[in-house]
Amino acid sequence: MRFWFLGSALALGACSGGGAIPAARPAGHVPVPGGPVPASVSAIRGQTANALLAQFGKPLLDVSEGTARKLQFAGPICVLDAYLYPPHKGRGEPAVTYIDTRQRDGSPIDQASCLAALGAQRK
Repeated sequence: MRFWFLGSALALGACSGGGAIPAARPAGHVPVPGGPVPASVSAIRGQTANALLAQFGKPLLDVSEGTARKLQFAGPICVLDAYLYPPHKGRGEPAVTYIDTRQRDGSPIDQASCLAALGAQRK
């Protein structure tokens, strides 16, 4: 019975519009935000621990296991886990090879959004 009512309401609503499409109008001025550009996901990969510390501040966790290292940065919106591994040739500093992001409650979040949020809190 509900479906019949909903279908009738939609059909009647479609008929009552008058059919005229308003003319397009130009958009007003939209300012481009200034300031530093938030880190992109691809820019984080390959960074060293010192670069991450400069960008996000002191990590919530700094865990080492063998030659691997995990730095965890947390803000009011999300958590970033950055995993650093030494280069395959064995020379040079460990660098970020994998990142994981999540909301504070564990729900998924877009990685770029999390990086932008963490970078914004640092300002």
